[in-house]
Formats: sequence, C-alpha cells, structure tokens
Amino acid sequence: MKNENNWTSFINWFAIRPRTSGFMLFSVIAIASISINIQRNQIQKEEERNQMKTILADAHQNIEQSLKNCYTTSITLALCLDNNGVPQNFDSISKQLIRSNSLISAVQLVPNGIIKYIYPMKGNEAAMNLDILGTKHLKEEAKKSIETQKIYFAGPLELKQGGIGIVGRLPIYNNNKFWGFTAVIIKLETLFNISGIRSIDQSKYYFQFSKKNPTTGKETFFLPSKTDLSKSYFVSQSISDSDWTLYLVAKNPYTIYPAILLRVLLGFIVAILFGILTTKILKKPEELEKLLKEQETKLLKNELRFKTIFDQATVGFAILDASTGDLIEANKKYCNMLGYSIDEIKKIGIANLSHPDDFGTSLQYIRKLNEGEIEEYSCEKRYITKSGKTIWVIFNVSPLWEINDKPNTHIAFIKDITKRKEAEVLIQKSEERFKSLIDTIDGIVWEYDLENMTSTFISKKVETILGYSVEDYSSSPSFWEDHIHPEDQEFAIALSAKVNKNYVNHDYEYRMISKNGKIIWVRDIMNYVFENDKPVISRGIMIDITVMKEAENNLNNSLQLVTEQNKRLLNFSYIVSHNLRSHTSNIQSIVSLIESADSQEERGEMIDLLKSVSDSLDETMQHLNEVVNINTNVNLVIQPLNLSQYVSKVKEILAEQILLNEVSFISNIPESAMINYNSAYLESILYNLISNAIRYRHPLRKPVITLKLEKINNADVIEVSDNGIGIDLERNADKIFGMYKTFSNNPESRGIGLFITKNQIDAMHGSITVASTPNIGSTFKIYTNE
Repeated sequence: MKNENNWTSFINWFAIRPRTSGFMLFSVIAIASISINIQRNQIQKEEERNQMKTILADAHQNIEQSLKNCYTTSITLALCLDNNGVPQNFDSISKQLIRSNSLISAVQLVPNGIIKYIYPMKGNEAAMNLDILGTKHLKEEAKKSIETQKIYFAGPLELKQGGIGIVGRLPIYNNNKFWGFTAVIIKLETLFNISGIRSIDQSKYYFQFSKKNPTTGKETFFLPSKTDLSKSYFVSQSISDSDWTLYLVAKNPYTIYPAILLRVLLGFIVAILFGILTTKILKKPEELEKLLKEQETKLLKNELRFKTIFDQATVGFAILDASTGDLIEANKKYCNMLGYSIDEIKKIGIANLSHPDDFGTSLQYIRKLNEGEIEEYSCEKRYITKSGKTIWVIFNVSPLWEINDKPNTHIAFIKDITKRKEAEVLIQKSEERFKSLIDTIDGIVWEYDLENMTSTFISKKVETILGYSVEDYSSSPSFWEDHIHPEDQEFAIALSAKVNKNYVNHDYEYRMISKNGKIIWVRDIMNYVFENDKPVISRGIMIDITVMKEAENNLNNSLQLVTEQNKRLLNFSYIVSHNLRSHTSNIQSIVSLIESADSQEERGEMIDLLKSVSDSLDETMQHLNEVVNINTNVNLVIQPLNLSQYVSKVKEILAEQILLNEVSFISNIPESAMINYNSAYLESILYNLISNAIRYRHPLRKPVITLKLEKINNADVIEVSDNGIGIDLERNADKIFGMYKTFSNNPESRGIGLFITKNQIDAMHGSITVASTPNIGSTFKIYTNE
C-alpha cells in the first residue's frame, strides 16, 4: 500500500510539473536520437567497409588467380629443358602456353640471368641478350626469386621492348645447380583489365596500385589517381609473390554525415515536439496521458523491430508465411538483390522468382519444415532478378516458433554468393585448361604420393605411348614396376622414389613393355615436392625416346661399318702403293740395264727378266682387282645353299691333290643343312681353307680335315680344322689375313688366299677366327650374319 502511494506520488509529481516533464522527455528523446544515429552511423560505415572489402577481394582474387596461372605456365615451360639444360620444342610449347593463358604476352628462358629464348620473337627483339643479373635496377628483384626459390613478380617496369609490364621469374635448377629463370611477360594494362579494376562504380570508388621501390624504399603508385592516401578512406591487400599493394579508395567518405546531421536534427525536432506535446498533454485529463504512453511504447517497439533488424542489416531478410510460402515482409537489401520492390515480389510470388531447376528442391525443404522433419535448413539456390540475370544465394530458413503450436511464419536470411560461384567456375575452367595442357605434353606426366605410396595422377599420354588406359595404370599400385623391362627392373626401381631416400631430382633411361608387347625406351625426369622440409610428392614426365635410341644404335652400327671400311681402305692403299711400287721399281731397273747392256745376249736375258716381272705385275693387278670387286659389290645375291653339296664340289676341284696326298675328311655337316650365303663366295671360302689345309700339311702324318656346322646365338658357324703344321699366332697373328703375308717356307705360298677369304666374309657382314698351335694344326671358324 505504501509502495502504491509512493508510485502515485511520483506520477503526480510529473503530472503537476508539465514543463519539467516536457523538458525531461525532450532530453531523453534527444539523447536516444543521438545514440541511435551514432549507432546507425557505425553500422553504415561498417557496411560500406564490408562492401569495399568485397570489391577489393574480388579484384585481388582475380589478380592472384591470374598470377597462379602464370606460375603454372612457368613450371610447364621449365619442363621443356632436357638433362643438359637445353630447351626442346621451345617455340611450339610456348605457343600453346600463350594460347592457353590470355594474360601473358611473351615467355622467356633466361639461362644464367641472360635472356636467350623469347616467344614470340616479333616485337620483343630488344629484350634479347639482356643481362638480368648484371643490370642494377633488375638485379634486386631477380635475386628475390632465387632467395625464395619460387616465382617472384617484378615490376611494374618499363620493358626493353616498350610499354609498362610485369615480369614473373621462376628460378630453375638443373642437377641442383642454378640454371637460370623461366619468365612470363604481362602487360600492366592487361592485368588491370582481367582483374576487373576498370569495371567498378567509378562514382563511388577508385583503385590504386603501388609497390615499394627496392632501392629507395618509397611507395610508388601506378594508376592515374590520387597518390596521397593519408587523408583518404581506403582498404588494401598485398599481393603474393611480389611487393605490390592493391588499394580501394572511397571517393566521398563523408557523404553519410549530412544524412546523420539531418536525422539528428529531425530527432531534436521530434524531441522538441514531444516535449511540447507532453507539456500540453499533461495538462489534459489522465486518460489522454495513458493513451500517449501506449502509443509511445508501440512506436518504440516498431522502430526497434523494423529499423534495427531489417533496414540496417547487411544481408537480405524476409519473413515468409509458413503455410503458403508467400512473402510477408522483406528488408531493403533483399529487394535490392532481386531488383524488385516488395510490392512487386508479393504480386509475382516469391516462389516464381526461383530458378526453375531449384524450385522443386525449395518446396521439399518447406514441406519437411512444416511437418517437423527438420527444424531449419540451409541451401544454395538461384534467383532470376528483374533484369533477367541469374544470381546465386545462400538461403537459410528458420521457423518463428509459437509456444505449443506450429509456426505461422518463417524467417529467411539471404546472402548473395554470385561472385564466389563465378570464381569457382573460373577455377574449374582453369583446372580443366591445365589438365588439357598436361595432356598435350609429348610425354607421360605422373605424380606419386610418397606418404600413402600411391599414384595420384597419370596423363592420357600413357594411352599413346604404352597403349594402356589411365584406369589401367591407376588400378594397380605396382603397375609401373610390373611393366618395366625385366633387364631394367632392378636398376629403375633402385632409382625410384620407393627406394631412393636421398630425394634428389634426377632423370634416367630405361625400357618398358607396352600393351602390344613392344619395347619402349623412356627417359624419366623426376623431381620432388617438399613441405616443411619433408618430401611428400614425387612427380615427373616419362618421354618416349625409342626413335632416338634406335637412331643411336643405327649410328653406332654405321660408325663401326665406316671404321672397318676405313681400315680396309687404308690397308688396301698400303698394299697398292707397296706392291705396285715394288714392280715399277723392278721394271725401271731392268729397263736401265737393257739400255746399258753390252751384248745382244745380255739384252735378251734382261728382256726375259722383264717379261717375268710383267707377269708378276699382271698377277698382282688381278689380285687387287678381285679385292676391289669384293669390296664394291653391294648387290650380292644371297640365297639358301646346301652346304654339303658345296663341300663336295670343292672336293671334286681338288680331287687330284686329295688323292695324291692321301687326304681324309671327317664331316659333321648334315646332308640337308642349308645356309643363306652368296654361292661364289661360299665356294671360294671353302676352296681356300681346304686347299690351304692340304698345302700346309704336316710332313710326318697324313692330312685329316674336319668339317663341322653348328648354331651359335642363331648364327651358322662353319668350322674347318686340320692336323697340319699349324701357325705361330704369337708371331704371325697380325699377318694371317694380310695380303701377301706368308708365315711358312712353302714355295707355293702367295699370301693372297686368306686375304681374299677375309674380304669375302666381311662383305657378307660375317667374321672369321683362327685357333692354331704349331705342329698340331689349325681351326678356322666362319660366322655368318643371321
């Protein structure tokens, strides 16, 4: 009772002092108005700052993504270097890289800091042979990429070939030694256009781009706008792998203050009016005072609900009817997103603004929410704006629950994520472009996870080179080891990442077996990726070098053939010069003696001697002509020959000598044995070897000649053995197959038979060996070329 009296006394105190009450109400409303406007000012400033950060983030993300694509280009360009640091297919690879990355205007290879390779060359000639590390204003920024061992974007700077540009340099190491750089050239204007800097609302904001001068340390600006930002309102972000800073500056940072002053002024006016009104109302009956308080309470609640929650929100808000899904109320942000007024949205129907592909999903969520299956939901969906543009939003819906009852309304929170979705599409396209570029590389690009010991990537080139699909390769953890040539398995696996724990970048060559059984030579260039000084990934490229290996083998074979032919030519020239010189010298001497002879009889003797020397010269010329014919006959007819028949034919030719010297034969040659040979050469070779066995028989025993045919490494080997006087190989090994080289006292020895035999066998691309012991006998083996 006492409290009620105190409260009544308190109310009466104000009621009887209308001016004091009016002044106090004026003060309260004025202070509340100032507080609300200050708070509103902070919210608007924060909203503007968030908007600026979003715009800046989009531009920054575009620049960062563009530069990352340039990093991919630099790495791919480095792969064209072979083990000796020499570029392979530079122009063709560079052309594909520039075509796949519109940001880049040119690419370079800079061995030892000197620009030696440029594509395209046209328009960039002035940059050729520029010494990057020897030029003062370029050296500092070039060193930064070496120190960090990753790509560094230098500039903006005035290019030698003209214009302002940015140069991204990636240091390259060959066998753990600095080789030089791969470089990409980006026109500054191109970078700005791709980043979207030119497309913002120029009436509200502008961009500025700066970097710190590496020499002076001062900040240098590159866009034609205000460079003194000390009194400006801006947000900024630094750009990776460079010393650049990107600014977004508000042109009119104080535009909100007039509105704030106006609202404060209106608040004061309202406060004054309320003060005056209160003063007047307090003079009226008590019923009017109560009504005024009710209206004031209702007004404050409405103000708090609609102004604070809706108008000041930085995301879209909407209140939906739970049963129909129709829009009941929405804030300005939501309407701005769609481009419609709230009345237009209500008239069209919010459901009709959803993208047709998302309409069914939204209805399912609403049904589950109404039936209590879910308490809230969040999804990404699309809206069709008034301008016809499709936007992506995050749509969060929660029911406004009533106690012990189903909800009548839902509240939805909507945020525009269109730019994020567009960025995701760009990233996906970039990944697809990168994969397409990998698939065009003339080699199998691979990647291996060292921690999980699994293959994580193999390019489609495996289908062209080995004949297996990507799925075949990826399905088996040991596919690579299983398809290495058996002779190379131990060597290749020992150098692979599974066994090699030194983790040093290297390349090596080995053979693999393709799907059709063909042997493929590959060169495997391997490098490692480290994280926190720990190798986590090995990757590389397997290049098909089968053609190169075959060419190398052919070249070696040709070199051996040419070397052998040169030896024969040298030997033949020596024989010609020696033997012909001997005969011509004898002829000159005899002619001189004929001229000085005193009698006809003496002159006749000299003429007989001259005829003998002439006959010897003719025989020598016939021998030399026969050797020439052997070495120049490139169209030898080779056919299957019955070896036993040719042995019999030679025996018939030598029948008189065989009978006279009681020669016996031991033959291990089958009657049906066939060999591929030239018939004339086969007969000549058998004749020379058998006749020599008879000629150099041992005087104390009857000659026995053994003939044999065997297979050694798929080649036919004819063996002719005798029990004759033998040859001292220690003294005569270098003379056995020489022309006119004799190593016995037999008067019938001419030193031409084995020489011709050797030349005939060489002409057939075969070989001959001899094993002999004095007084025991000799064995000759003729190897055919199968």
